[in-house]
Amino acid sequence: MNIVLTGASSGIGFETALEFTLHTANKVVCIARSADKLRKLLEIAKGINPDCTLLPVEFDIVNDEYAALIPFLQQRLGTVDILINNAGALLNKPFLETTAAEMSEMLESNVLGHFNMIQQVLPLMPSGSHIVNIGSMGGFQGSVKFPGLSAYYASKGALHTLTECLAFELAGRGVKVNCLALGSAQTEMLEKAFPGYQSPVMAFEMGKYVADFALTGHKYFNGKIIPVAVTTP
Repeated sequence: MNIVLTGASSGIGFETALEFTLHTANKVVCIARSADKLRKLLEIAKGINPDCTLLPVEFDIVNDEYAALIPFLQQRLGTVDILINNAGALLNKPFLETTAAEMSEMLESNVLGHFNMIQQVLPLMPSGSHIVNIGSMGGFQGSVKFPGLSAYYASKGALHTLTECLAFELAGRGVKVNCLALGSAQTEMLEKAFPGYQSPVMAFEMGKYVADFALTGHKYFNGKIIPVAVTTP
């Protein structure tokens, strides 16, 4: 499989990348803003499977130019079977103290960046491909909401709706689009949102779930926002 994964330098994205590289047949382009963390990811992946094909790419999905990224994907992959939009940011701040600029940043990081990636990568995706957006239980309709996370939750809710829209719009191309509304997993982002809270789910466990779903979920789902949580938060 030819796979493009954003937000690969830490947390669930990091673990998802490692899960993919267990299988030599997978070619994984791992995109993140931190070159140092990507080098660490490559080092660990090669230690696990020396024959893996992991291609680290330092890239900002909101601000960088895609004119160089897309030719790179064409040259190294040819086509893209799976696109996982995992990159994102979190703001933990009371609503009345949140600025419009901060709200805009949440929308850019958690919606617009994925919008950009999908538009640019889609021409490389043949029929049978799968786009997986990584959402949040906080953006899932009817879920419990927590103070300080309104901007983050709202941005994830927008990503959920974009998923539903694209599933119908891309049906004629044979490309499936789903979203995993993740609950807690023990990551740096969880610690930022809920300081001191210990999740019963480890990051590597959630990474394995995301990788497995990306490979097989489109056989059973399209346009679905799937809650993946055992606890609240």
